Amino acid sequence: VFVAESGGGLVQPGGSLRLSCTASARDYTIYAMGWYRQAPGEQRELVATITFGSDYINYADSVKGRFTISRDGAKDAIFLQMNNLKTEDTAVYYCKAESRWYGPLTTWGPGTQVTVSS
Repeated sequence: VFVAESGGGLVQPGGSLRLSCTASARDYTIYAMGWYRQAPGEQRELVATITFGSDYINYADSVKGRFTISRDGAKDAIFLQMNNLKTEDTAVYYCKAESRWYGPLTTWGPGTQVTVSS
């Protein structure tokens, strides 16, 4: 399973960015994907996740009402629309894919930098 993110960049406070993540899985079936972030000196934290099939969505309290996670139902791809960005949203954003074949597999993307600064 391969995972790759795109869409990061520099934005001013109050601005918006849209992140994309695509996973490619040979033999494995992806059943959930999500976004996590890690700021300098901090632990990696959950931002939003989505479970395929049920489309159950979970958000961190800090992003509720500002960020929206969605998926492309035709392929293993998710998006993160980030609005009203704050300086504390600055972090490397990682995409994670949960898949299974004979057993479970967790795959992380390399990450994309999001910087919110004036």
